[in-house]
Amino acid sequence: MKINLRSVAVLAICILMSISPANAWNAVGHMAVAYAAWQQLTPATRKRAVALLKKNPYYKKVWKGLIPAGTSKDDQNLYIFMMAATWPDEIKANNSGYKNDSNTPPQTSEATRNTGYGDKYMHKYWHFIDTPFSTDGTPLPPIPSPNVETQIGVFRKTLASNAKDSLKSYDLSWIEHLVGDIHQPLHCTTRVTALPGQQNGDAGGNDVKLSGSAGELHAYWDNLLGNGSTSDFQKAVTAAKLLPSAPASASDADEADWVQEGLKLAQSSVYVDPIGPALGPYTGDATYQSNSLTVAQQQVALAGARLANLLNTNLK
Repeated sequence: MKINLRSVAVLAICILMSISPANAWNAVGHMAVAYAAWQQLTPATRKRAVALLKKNPYYKKVWKGLIPAGTSKDDQNLYIFMMAATWPDEIKANNSGYKNDSNTPPQTSEATRNTGYGDKYMHKYWHFIDTPFSTDGTPLPPIPSPNVETQIGVFRKTLASNAKDSLKSYDLSWIEHLVGDIHQPLHCTTRVTALPGQQNGDAGGNDVKLSGSAGELHAYWDNLLGNGSTSDFQKAVTAAKLLPSAPASASDADEADWVQEGLKLAQSSVYVDPIGPALGPYTGDATYQSNSLTVAQQQVALAGARLANLLNTNLK
């Protein structure tokens, strides 16, 4: 198979980098999803989206200052849309001013609230859904809720409603991010085994260790499109231009189907040789690295197309 040289460069970055705790595609991956979506948005949807995103407090605090002087208006709008996709991860920083909640949804009202930027919870549990599967017959635990699937549904309804623009801005920032998250296979599943501490799952691959420069399985997948932060939006443009065309399944607008796709991909493409049934450490060979990059690029392209369809249909 002939491999694009730029794809090889992206893969080399993934192999050489030190992987940090996972967020779900890192900033480069999320901005690549947004770039792909932007190309498929209608002019009216683009205009409406940017007007809403300028109400995000990070627009003046962070994003506006990252755009070089002399950038065209069209590119400014594109970059704002791309940067907004990183915001739900940015607020998880220690100095963000947001409350550091856990990955487990609390049984209190803040878990499901949708009140806009006055909500100062990080809502880490909105980024994924622990759909369990077992390779050894261990009983499967229940799926915690709320999660990425439930929240995409909530935010989609808000964007299609007559809610205030301030709330729609908050929900748009989240939905840009979560549509990316739900297309990372390890944000859709957790592997359950009888191993000590694994009866409730491996935290979406976070417990599976990789040797060498890679730290663990989940973070490896998060960083497949390249490593960087919100300021690296040009890296995301480069990565996005390498993406394949989205398949016909991009027309599927049901987030429940997206979760099931991610679960199947995790089983067929993530937890495969050389990733064994235990917690490692494992070393990914060239075949695994090449295949995982291909899957990641396909999923980011699919996420971009589905995000565009969602916004073109629902953003009022």
